[in-house]
Amino acid sequence: MKITMTLNGKRMTFDAHPMSRLLDLLREDARLTGTKEGCGEGECGACSIIMNGRLVNSCLVPALQCEGADILTIEGVSAGGLHRVQEAFLQHGGAQCGACTPGMIMAVVALLDHNPNPSEAQIREALAGNLCRCTGYMRIFESAKNAIAAKGATR
Repeated sequence: MKITMTLNGKRMTFDAHPMSRLLDLLREDARLTGTKEGCGEGECGACSIIMNGRLVNSCLVPALQCEGADILTIEGVSAGGLHRVQEAFLQHGGAQCGACTPGMIMAVVALLDHNPNPSEAQIREALAGNLCRCTGYMRIFESAKNAIAAKGATR
């Protein structure tokens, strides 16, 4: 089946089985490997992307549901240079092994898209669907808070 979507700002068409996962379409067909597979069950958030303005786990989205969708991946977030969230993760040690980092960054970007000045409780809630196996989350929260503080940045 032909599936046409806007992927990171570019209109693209893929030939995919309708029940294949968006995650596989992104990694295998589009060759965008920044989106990671963690659990494959929608529990860890490593595969998080923004679809039609909402944060979703791409491992749970059938390709069929992507027809006409607007999809943003970690590669699209950094298309014009590093996003302020990515910069904050680099500067404040929010990235550990890197498996969860794209999903964490996408969660913070999605939060800021809907709420440019979230409270600490809202940051924690936005990141609640993302698991990190390396850290105690403090550097991730600090990175998110610093990205919010840098809101004067253009991205």
